[in-house]
Amino acid sequence: METKKKVRVGKVISDKMSKTVVVSVERLIRHPVYKKVVRRAKNYKAHDERNECHIGDVVRIIETRPLSKDKRWKIMDILKTGRTAEITPQEIAEPEIEEKKSDSDTEQAKDS
Repeated sequence: METKKKVRVGKVISDKMSKTVVVSVERLIRHPVYKKVVRRAKNYKAHDERNECHIGDVVRIIETRPLSKDKRWKIMDILKTGRTAEITPQEIAEPEIEEKKSDSDTEQAKDS
């Protein structure tokens, strides 16, 4: 007898662990009293053997035997690659400092 394994689609929110990613799966439910559609999210730890997934990727995960204390899923395939910029706050702040210096230099030149 073959059992059907659960399959979910979600977004990778963390890839900091070795061979493990955290996938956030969102679903929509209707509130029982107010009948409004509410968004619910659950995080799953999934096994990524080759460390292919990165933050922002949309992936399909499949249920598997327990691989560790929290890992019960593995990456089936990557549906869409997320593009995230690796920029530090210092790199963002540097151009502003240079612009302020050049503005103050031009003001000093006008005053002279």
